[in-house]
Amino acid sequence: MARSMSTMQHLARFSDLYVVLAVVLIIVMMVLPLPTFLLDILLATNISLSLLILLITMNIKEPLEISVFPSLLLITTLFRLSLNVSSTRLILLTSDPGKIIKAFGNFVVGGNYVVGFVIFLILVVVQFMVITKGAERVAEVAARFTLDALPGKQMSIDADLNSGLINEAEARHRRQQIAREADFYGAMDGASKFVKGDAIAGIIITIINLLGGFAIGIGQKGMSFGEALNRYTLLSVGDGLVSQIPALLISTATGIIITRAASENNLGTDLTGQLFSNYRVLLTSSFVIGIFGLIPGLPTIPFLLLAIFTGSLGFGLRQVEKDAELEQDDVFEQQQIEEARKPESLISLLQVDQIELEIGYTLIPLVDESQGGDMLDRISMIRRQCALELGLLVPVIRIRDNLQLNPDEYVVKIKGIQVGRGELMINHYLAMDAGGVTETVPGIPTIEPAFGLTALWVDASTRERAEYAGYTVVDPPAILATHLTEIIREHSHELLGRQEVQTLLDGAREDYPAVVDELVPDLLTVGEVQKVLQNLLREGVPIRNMVTILETLADMAPLTRDPDYLTEYVREALARQISQMYLENDELIVLTLSPQWEEQIQGGIEHTDRGLAVTMDPRLLQELYQELALTLEQNIMPYPIILVSPQIRMALKRLTERAVPRLIVLSYNEISPEVQVKAVGTVKWKHAG
Repeated sequence: MARSMSTMQHLARFSDLYVVLAVVLIIVMMVLPLPTFLLDILLATNISLSLLILLITMNIKEPLEISVFPSLLLITTLFRLSLNVSSTRLILLTSDPGKIIKAFGNFVVGGNYVVGFVIFLILVVVQFMVITKGAERVAEVAARFTLDALPGKQMSIDADLNSGLINEAEARHRRQQIAREADFYGAMDGASKFVKGDAIAGIIITIINLLGGFAIGIGQKGMSFGEALNRYTLLSVGDGLVSQIPALLISTATGIIITRAASENNLGTDLTGQLFSNYRVLLTSSFVIGIFGLIPGLPTIPFLLLAIFTGSLGFGLRQVEKDAELEQDDVFEQQQIEEARKPESLISLLQVDQIELEIGYTLIPLVDESQGGDMLDRISMIRRQCALELGLLVPVIRIRDNLQLNPDEYVVKIKGIQVGRGELMINHYLAMDAGGVTETVPGIPTIEPAFGLTALWVDASTRERAEYAGYTVVDPPAILATHLTEIIREHSHELLGRQEVQTLLDGAREDYPAVVDELVPDLLTVGEVQKVLQNLLREGVPIRNMVTILETLADMAPLTRDPDYLTEYVREALARQISQMYLENDELIVLTLSPQWEEQIQGGIEHTDRGLAVTMDPRLLQELYQELALTLEQNIMPYPIILVSPQIRMALKRLTERAVPRLIVLSYNEISPEVQVKAVGTVKWKHAG
């Protein structure tokens, strides 16, 4: 074993020298005469080498595995022609070209030169007209298509490299691969001409051997015509067969390698796997072949034997496929059992949807498009509306039917927790008294789910009457859409997670990269930006003006990283936007807070690790709520707004967000200079002690 490895290493080391010597010897063979025993060795070598090349081409998976084939084709063709020259010299000089040529002339063709000449012509026709011509055409088309596809393949590699799918080393390897492929098919287009020329040369050399043999045998050696014809025809045909059989093997190898597509298996595996892969085809073929065997006049036994053989293959393949399917089912079932046993399989059960809508079964027509439901389109519009009004990317709203609910009931959940519930009556309309109702209409009393207004469910026949009477009439899909919209607005800050903030930052980075790169992550983290945006959304301030928000954070982050303080700075930067939100007839109608209350609140402000906190006497806090409610009741306002100093704005909002959740608290710095402010009342200080 060690000696064999050493020999292989020695051959590999001097392989270039051996190839040069071999080519030189081939050229020399055309000039110098060869002894018969050496010619026999070289002819046997030619046949063996041709068979070896054929077997190699049948066992490769892609043509580039033997990319040296065009050069090899040239060398073998030259070698075969040099052997023809040497054998012709011996035939004409000595009439003894060696045992191999004599064996082909006597044993292979039975000593009959007519039969031998016919067989030789058939081999030449098969090689020249069928294999060589087809291989030449395939090589030409393959070379053309490969060169035409070269720019597209280069662009595909560049696209994969730019998108990060491959690295530079992989891109370089692929470019080299397609360059080698183009060179190979281009070389094969030219090398296929060698095979064609070799076939033509074989015919010409055989004819020359015949004519030259007749001339020498009759003119120089005094043979009779029949004796010369018999001797030189057999030798010439034997020489032609010895040359054409290797040539036929090389031509076949050329056709195989040109027509070979890239595959994971060799030619034999692909042929058997693809020809005998469908048992139905084999069984059908067996039936048809059996019918042929029953036709009178046709040989019965061969067809029946073939039918039995093909049918056996079909039934065997059918059983193999059934066993494979059963085994695959068992493996799949076992995999499912193993997956179910793994702790990781429970992870999907822990995932909670950001927002979901559960409906009773009678409400399914509202979301089923096949039944005329348009709720899905309405939800798409809700998400678009929230993006335009709040600057919030609302997550996908998951809709499920829940048999545990009442048939006409729906529930809205955020992160798996119920935040809203309502009931709808299909084929009815909700009539709400918004003021100005002139006539009471019959209906089923209910509460409008979005704003808690008293309303009536009326049927279709009463709808027009309710509208004429001054009611606001809406259909069930509109009720559900309105309720869903209000829930999203109220809980918008809960829907804004870090991933959504990162998406907003990525969108801003496309047009304003300097702003985002300055802020994140050098000054603030994504989580700190998220807290500021959540504070804004919690009080109904849209975050659509992301550039102004980020620029303000970048300016103020060096001074403080407290989200509450940063939120106040951002609100002041958005003063014009906030003011415009609450204008009524170009005026901002507000309440004010007495100085005593402001001093009391400011004195209770504390800054803790968890943010801003306000400490007040519970009795004072209860009195504040009462005075605030009384003042709001006494003054009719389009929006419940109270205007305070910047120092206590956040503190007052924290104190009142549970008791008076819809109260809008603004500071003086959040009012745009051009806005006219109208104070209609003051929350007074009445505490005596």
